[in-house]
Amino acid sequence: MSNNRQINRSFRAAILALMMLMLASCQTVQTTQSGAVGVDRPQQMAYSSAEVNGAAAKAYQQMMRQAQAKGLLNRNPNHVSRVRAVASRLIPATSAFRNDAPGWRWEVNVISSAEVNAWCMPGGKIAVYTGLIEKLAVSEAELAAVMGHEIAHALREHGREKASQQATQNVLVGIAGALLGLGELGTGLAGTVANVTIGLPNSREFEREADRIGVELAARAGYDPRAAITLWQKMSQTGGGGPPQFLSTHPSAASRIQDLQGYANQVMPIYQSTQRR
Repeated sequence: MSNNRQINRSFRAAILALMMLMLASCQTVQTTQSGAVGVDRPQQMAYSSAEVNGAAAKAYQQMMRQAQAKGLLNRNPNHVSRVRAVASRLIPATSAFRNDAPGWRWEVNVISSAEVNAWCMPGGKIAVYTGLIEKLAVSEAELAAVMGHEIAHALREHGREKASQQATQNVLVGIAGALLGLGELGTGLAGTVANVTIGLPNSREFEREADRIGVELAARAGYDPRAAITLWQKMSQTGGGGPPQFLSTHPSAASRIQDLQGYANQVMPIYQSTQRR
């Protein structure tokens, strides 16, 4: 009995020390300016931007090499030119949210895949799948809507935030495993960043922030922000809208479309000003 009490005291002391360590290592940051859409939530980060961006660059290069080896990278010149042309207009618009973002080492590639998908890793590493372009028959403005949304995740450093959250969970699991003699489990940061960017779903809060910033990026780049609405209508019609809202971390298609209508109306003056230049 005495030994059990001693173990419990040791366990509680270890958890307390861990919590204090995590609090000390995490920092509250403001990754972006609020923009016209007013995204200003403070974020808790355990990793630095340099660490996460470096890991993302490593993971991205590995994925592009694999796609190249399989003959899936940039096979259609028309798709590649379209995607990169849209990116060339969206990237300068990122300065409205971060002064450093236009100077990131951006990379933009197209992967041949039937999946309706696109993503942007931390630091501006973009991939668009041909399934999104072909199955949805996206217009330039709709392509800008989806790419602006994914770029917004990178601007807000949602990948860094999710990696920080996962690191906290991993530390908790690691110390519990050590106390129970289960050994060490884990993956490198590059694998973690790739997983949180592509494999794990974003929270509703992250999705709302990306929707809001995405429509503003599109508007600033001279694309009609209302294209985000038609994009999601197409997603809904093809089954890409996801499950009902109460069954998912993502908003339902109907709820998301309603929100996007409000965001688009908010940034319409910005878009209209680009048309008068």
